Amino acid sequence: MKFNIKGKIYEYEKPVVMGILNLTPDSFSDGGRFNTIDKALFHVEEMINQGANIIDVGGESTRPGAEPVSLEMEIDRVVPVIEAIKRNFDILVSIDTYKAKVADISVNQANADIINDISGLRFDSEMVNVVRDSNTMVIIMHIKGTPRNMQKNPYYDNLVKELIDYFNERTSFAIENRINRDRIIIDPGIGFGKRLEDNIEIIKRIGDFKKLGYPVLIGLSRKSFLGMISSEKRPDKREPETIAANILSFLNGADILRVHNVENLVKSIKVVKELI
Repeated sequence: MKFNIKGKIYEYEKPVVMGILNLTPDSFSDGGRFNTIDKALFHVEEMINQGANIIDVGGESTRPGAEPVSLEMEIDRVVPVIEAIKRNFDILVSIDTYKAKVADISVNQANADIINDISGLRFDSEMVNVVRDSNTMVIIMHIKGTPRNMQKNPYYDNLVKELIDYFNERTSFAIENRINRDRIIIDPGIGFGKRLEDNIEIIKRIGDFKKLGYPVLIGLSRKSFLGMISSEKRPDKREPETIAANILSFLNGADILRVHNVENLVKSIKVVKELI
């Protein structure tokens, strides 16, 4: 698949592997593990050697019930690390934020390549302008509510139809604001205002989202719905569940897979490609 980033085309085999780098003390799976530049760079190098195509850097936890952090704190967490990654490695970097100022500094000062916005350009009215002017790619995700309240009894009359209507509206909004179609990725937002049955349906029906004509990103790594199925309470123990669900997502058409453990995903996909 092709990415159009700042006027340059990047090509990758599917699935594109996005490795997660959380710079937060309270992320649900690996909070506090990579809270210094040296620790972060060591982990980035590890993920690159294991086969990551993109490093997704986040400075604010978006787990269910998470409290927002200040703009200044988020900038202080992510910008020095992104600068260090781009200085030391030849790898695409995405900034996981819904704040326009964080995105602006990350792409224009620290040289991040992709803006990963859980709000689909909705939480900050300036975000669409940052995406347009920076000429990066953008990941438009679906979320019902906010991280603080998204898992408080979410409900859908027709999940897939509602998500497709949302993506049609959000991508039209982006295009009307002069963001080219080939710069847009969509993410159904597994675990973001979704019930167990909703997350399962998204994975089974990735093909419906593919019909919209955009690359589809799936981020399910270690999430609680997997533990609901397997009865595993510890996120860091949900790697077998993560591998199984990611393999099915790939077979159902997912273009990008966002994971904590890059090595496990890359090895499992390599086997699957030989067997199908």
